[in-house]
Amino acid sequence: MFILTAYLMLIAEATDSAAVVFLVDAVSGLSVIGIAVLLYPMFRPSSPIASGIYLGARVLEGAIMIAAGTLFLAGQTGVRSDLYEHVHIYCFIIGAAFLYYLLYQTALVPRFIAIWGFVAVGFLVLTTVLSWFDYGSPWLDATLVLMIGNEVFMAIWLMARGFTATALVPDDAPW
Repeated sequence: MFILTAYLMLIAEATDSAAVVFLVDAVSGLSVIGIAVLLYPMFRPSSPIASGIYLGARVLEGAIMIAAGTLFLAGQTGVRSDLYEHVHIYCFIIGAAFLYYLLYQTALVPRFIAIWGFVAVGFLVLTTVLSWFDYGSPWLDATLVLMIGNEVFMAIWLMARGFTATALVPDDAPW
């Protein structure tokens, strides 16, 4: 459910209400942090370093989202978009890359979900790099649906099926 609530920040694009923008950014930011905190113990045995980077990137991402909403509420409307466009996106990319790496390593979800995530991260990196050179196109922007689609699919998968049970049992379990 946290995955879906993390996307509430997109609602802010449809309103100028400072209270609504603050609320959705704060809930989204806390959701991003919550996801990382919940997954960290499952990822850590597989790769402590990658798990730590994932956790750090997501905590920073969530904090940026909360700060962006707070600044918007304080009347700094342009700062919010600058934070999302010039800072948040990099935390998101790093966090997503490590998330899909760790999901692939741990097999907590079917591997096709992790591979789909890697592909989506690749397109996100491509669109971000091309934006440095003021290149954009509707077709390129449409590839961002890969990331949103993957995360929504994964959220529904996890709500319906949960994590792969065998991935949750430690190798040294006595049973």
